[in-house]
Amino acid sequence: MWFDTPAYAFFLILVVAVYWRLGRRNQNIFLLAASYFFYGWWDYRFLLLMIGSTTIDFLIARAIDRTGNTSTRRNLLVASLIVNFTILGFFKYFNFFVDSFIHVLATAGVHASVPLLRILLPPGISFYTFQEVAYIVDVYKKKLPAAKSFVEYALFISLFPHLIAGPIQRPSHLLPQVQGERNFDSDKFFNGLLLILSGLFRKCVIADNCALLANAAFSGGFGEPNLCVLAIGTYAFAWQIYGDFSGYSDIARGSAQLLGFHFMVNFRQPYLATSIRDFWRRWHISLSTWLRDYLYIPLGGSAEPGYKTYRNLLLTMLLGGLWHGANWTFVVWGWLHGVALAFERFIDANAAFLKHPRLQIGTWAKRVILFHFVCLSWIFFRADSLKSAGRLLQGLGHWVWRPEYLVSFKFLALFVIPLFLIDLYLEHSHEEYLFERSTPLSRVLVGCSALALIAFFSGNQANAFIYFQF
Repeated sequence: MWFDTPAYAFFLILVVAVYWRLGRRNQNIFLLAASYFFYGWWDYRFLLLMIGSTTIDFLIARAIDRTGNTSTRRNLLVASLIVNFTILGFFKYFNFFVDSFIHVLATAGVHASVPLLRILLPPGISFYTFQEVAYIVDVYKKKLPAAKSFVEYALFISLFPHLIAGPIQRPSHLLPQVQGERNFDSDKFFNGLLLILSGLFRKCVIADNCALLANAAFSGGFGEPNLCVLAIGTYAFAWQIYGDFSGYSDIARGSAQLLGFHFMVNFRQPYLATSIRDFWRRWHISLSTWLRDYLYIPLGGSAEPGYKTYRNLLLTMLLGGLWHGANWTFVVWGWLHGVALAFERFIDANAAFLKHPRLQIGTWAKRVILFHFVCLSWIFFRADSLKSAGRLLQGLGHWVWRPEYLVSFKFLALFVIPLFLIDLYLEHSHEEYLFERSTPLSRVLVGCSALALIAFFSGNQANAFIYFQF
């Protein structure tokens, strides 16, 4: 894949060099061609699928925009949703549901043999499908007019920095940028380079080194699961997935900034959250806000207090978990977060006595408790199956101490503490990235430091970005 090799750097440099020599219309045509080449590099059939899906939604949105008939508009919206989710469901979940159905039959004593189709998952299909759905819903709700130019709409869907693993771009944010003029800004260009370096540091130095411990713990490299092994594995994976995905998001945002675009911030120091609601305001923000606006609120949100609100939270998080992958482990992960959100809301609404000052705990205590709940849920996210997750959880009641565990904890601390300190600085300064408002010289020094760290401390380069699989 592009991000696993220097090929992406070469591709990006070439695209940026040509792009700024063109006018706006030609810029869009060139970027669309480059994005389609970028995506089609894996398999041209995936590209044809995306172009087909893009064309259908472009035409349906235009039809919705032209008609004032409420029934026709609704039917067109439903048609688009059926097409989008049928494509996503077939490619991502067909084998999952067939396999689950066979398992249910076997449990009931009925043995069936159904050959499974070997369906390849098109890269980024979950991300660009959600982007298409957001567009068609916003056009239906008259939040924005349908795009008149196919090139502009297709570029909004396929702009290569966000195409494979987000962030999921809102139509109201990115589409006007595609349609408008973009002028070269040397300061923003330099900040884009810093964002890319920030992303590489998070991925190559933090995530890839944490992955060494996480992979060993979850694959049995430390022996039978016990409390220490579980702590090493879950702590390592927690920082691996954070460094990995926030790193990709920074690279995507930085790449877009080199081209004159602005992408939304996708992470805001999630492990400094003090509640599960606060966590989801900070973690994978483009997905959490999408789920809120296009699923939770249409289900009824919190308009009707009581069990309907709890139901809506559970359904939203269950589907959010399933969005991540075709495995029951993701469903359980989503269910845990849904239950936590519902429980938190229930406590807020029905246990006012807990808000008494004498019963309050400090900010850091809340952060520690929340972090360990999130780590517990990561076990299901990382495990290959529910059986594997169950085997790991049995280690919670088994205490063993070995000298190599101390070495592992020290190794983990070596790579976790720098990112933790960066998060503390960003939380205090309210900056989007390190030294955003500092002098040019300070930012140059930060960039040079990041390059040195990447060169000397990069971990296992065989670890692809985790969210590429979604």
